[in-house]
Amino acid sequence: MVEHLTAKISVSVWGIILVAIILLAFASHVAARSKGLTIAMCQIFVLDGDRQGNFVRIENAVAEAKKGGADIICLPETVLLGWVNPDAHQRACPIPGSDSDRLCALARKYKAYICIGLAERDGEELHDSVILIDDNGQILLKHRKIIILSELMTPPYTPGSDVNVVETKFGRIGLLICADTHRDEILLRMAKLKPDLLLVPYGYAEKEDSWPDHGKRLEFTVTKAASRTNAIVVGTNSVGEITNGPWTGYVFGGQSIAADKAGKTITTAKDRDRDIKLLRVDSAP
Repeated sequence: MVEHLTAKISVSVWGIILVAIILLAFASHVAARSKGLTIAMCQIFVLDGDRQGNFVRIENAVAEAKKGGADIICLPETVLLGWVNPDAHQRACPIPGSDSDRLCALARKYKAYICIGLAERDGEELHDSVILIDDNGQILLKHRKIIILSELMTPPYTPGSDVNVVETKFGRIGLLICADTHRDEILLRMAKLKPDLLLVPYGYAEKEDSWPDHGKRLEFTVTKAASRTNAIVVGTNSVGEITNGPWTGYVFGGQSIAADKAGKTITTAKDRDRDIKLLRVDSAP
């Protein structure tokens, strides 16, 4: 009788332990889902040719974004040397190379994913590129801009052609750059890859007196990209001025935009000023 009772108690104890394990696992799952994902749009000033100063501004923005809880930190197009800066033909680095190595070290230091636009030299070719770096400092994905506006720099960037995504712990992430999001054909190619997030560095520029109204054009572009790709789109624009070529004097007006999968604006950054905008979204399943 005593042995039978002991056996029943033992079974009950193990049952309680099993239930407790299941409840803890469920609680952890709920907590993880409720935590979601925090993305930072780091809208910073970019000065043409000021590699060291731009890197300082990048790190300051990354540190501020991480302090705010950012998991993924997004920066603008060609952020180290400036967009359509012909000096990049001599000064840009390969990827991987010394510029991307410094940024990978930054991602390791702050334990955050970083999405950033860089000029990339590949032999005699110069590309307008974007990379996604994980929190261990590894480059997960690189995209070369396809629509390069060749009339704005001589010699122009060499266009890319591929559209890709990468699987991450935050879901499937795709990369495009600025004018790529103007082409429905490119957005359709991206949509077929079913990204959860689409990260897009921008260098959206217009004449000084066209701002702030030109921000509405940027918002239309980003929200359309979101609805076409059925992805959350984070479009991070820079602040500053073009100092070379036919668009000399054109202003980068900020007003970075994030949009949900339905194409509805989630948040907008400041007009023509530095801004670190944090947005929280649900993690992809």
